[in-house]
Amino acid sequence: MMYKTFSELKKLAKLEHSDSKKVKVALLGDTATQFLNVALKGTAAEEGFNLKMFEADFGQISRQILDATSEYYEFEADYTIIFESSHKLLNQYYKSYSDQLNFAENKVNAVEELYNTIQNRTKSKVIYCNFPGIDNQVFGNFSTKVESSFVFQQNKLNYLLSELALKNSNLFLADLASIQNKWGRDFMFSPNIYINTEMVLSLDILPIVAHHIVSIISSVEGKFRKCLILDLDNTTWGGIIGDDGLEKIQIGNLGIGKAFSEFQHWVKALQRRGIIIAVCSKNDEDKAREPFEKHPDMVLNMDDIAVFVANWDNKADNIRKIQNILNIGFDSMVFLDDNPFERNIVRENLPDVCVPELPEDPAEYLEYLYSLNIFETASVSENDAERTKQYQIEAKRAVALESFTNVDDFLKSMKMVSDVQKFNKFSTPRVSQLTQRSNQFNLRTIRFTEQEIEDLISSENHHTLSFTLEDKYGDNGLICVVILEKQNTETLFINTWLMSCRVLKRGMEDFTLNTIVEAAKKHGFKYIVGEYIATAKNEMVKNHYENLGFAEQNNQWILEVENYQSKKVQIVTKNSF
Repeated sequence: MMYKTFSELKKLAKLEHSDSKKVKVALLGDTATQFLNVALKGTAAEEGFNLKMFEADFGQISRQILDATSEYYEFEADYTIIFESSHKLLNQYYKSYSDQLNFAENKVNAVEELYNTIQNRTKSKVIYCNFPGIDNQVFGNFSTKVESSFVFQQNKLNYLLSELALKNSNLFLADLASIQNKWGRDFMFSPNIYINTEMVLSLDILPIVAHHIVSIISSVEGKFRKCLILDLDNTTWGGIIGDDGLEKIQIGNLGIGKAFSEFQHWVKALQRRGIIIAVCSKNDEDKAREPFEKHPDMVLNMDDIAVFVANWDNKADNIRKIQNILNIGFDSMVFLDDNPFERNIVRENLPDVCVPELPEDPAEYLEYLYSLNIFETASVSENDAERTKQYQIEAKRAVALESFTNVDDFLKSMKMVSDVQKFNKFSTPRVSQLTQRSNQFNLRTIRFTEQEIEDLISSENHHTLSFTLEDKYGDNGLICVVILEKQNTETLFINTWLMSCRVLKRGMEDFTLNTIVEAAKKHGFKYIVGEYIATAKNEMVKNHYENLGFAEQNNQWILEVENYQSKKVQIVTKNSF
């Protein structure tokens, strides 16, 4: 996985991408953004999106946003990218000579005003670019101790922008400051080009900046990577466990072992964030497990691994096994292997799997992986840390099922319990996250930010339901979301029905419909209307409403509440909504 050049992105941007998902993006900047526009379109095309762009003339950010009749509002953008440059920021700082102590606060207040104006008038998500550093050397190193210095105020501003984004779920930051820290100011900015063209980003950095911005859009739109599959020998540790033995593999604080230990710390941090960790190794399983269980310097242990596959089979086939257990898309997976041959086998057989081209030197693994921004996310919830355990438990369920000849007997033995509740402030982050992450069992594939979920909670025209599922093996957490919309006094429309694929074939679909009908009866509705909107990933629920007994009418599905016969399920309700 390497970044394309600007010329390559330019060619991609010119192609027709009629089969890709259309997303409307407004780009507002205080400097020239034409080339950034091209890079964004090309990068999005590579990610499977067809960007419809509105690009304002530079220097019109405030006018476009504050004027309710502007071209920006006519465009009705799904996403608004605001790109303000550090150079214009420095000019504003110089002009604010009498109030430089409050420069950062004043600037973030201005940004907040623009954001609030957009939110009051549209449903657009806002991506704001923070500010790469400029050290104008007025105070030298002492600038960090001079509160009125530009360096101090710019650092403070970037921190305040992070705080602002933390409070507003529809505001995302494109971290240009970190991009400059990684790639260097001289690579990112060319003085000659800036002076002559008003462009502050070099052609070389544009693909990287565009990748970071498009990654935010992709994650909000539900396209992101959530599983890391590890090779072991010379990837997770140095050496070959089968040949070198436990004592001679390289991990720890000495020599190249330090590179592998730091790599494992990174993987562990991803696991704690909610990324699923799996192992795919050509090894005898007992040998492959030995370092996880016995080596004193291993950072990772077996509790960190959701699925462990070690044998001598083809790695592409083993990744298929992992996918079958996890029940996630191949495009959600990243495979790391030091061996170019193994990488190419997986690329050729599983083209949707992301396979980074690891450097030959393990010392360079981490810096290379840092630069790729592989695991972008639009949300984080407390439930994320439990994901590995949930998938480990799911593997136990799969084994247990094999011992039953009757599926109904197996479901009965599971002692399943579901807690059904309306959305609340505690479930909001997880509900929002599920709408962004669920692609397969998702009837209409509408994404909601936390702010939009909070609006639904207080809406008089919506009824919301969240479902957990717990059984004798463990707790799956919040796994199903339903949003019901009042169409008229008689009809309730299923705006959203999505469910985690981990709980398929347990009767959860029937249990959910029983609950929806109960809600409809409680509020006096006669009809429930469902709709299926096809995407590239949700074909599995194409016949969902038909299978549940809905009747098709004008591309929608109708259920008469009065005639509904409650379906038999092996799930007990823990709480009455």
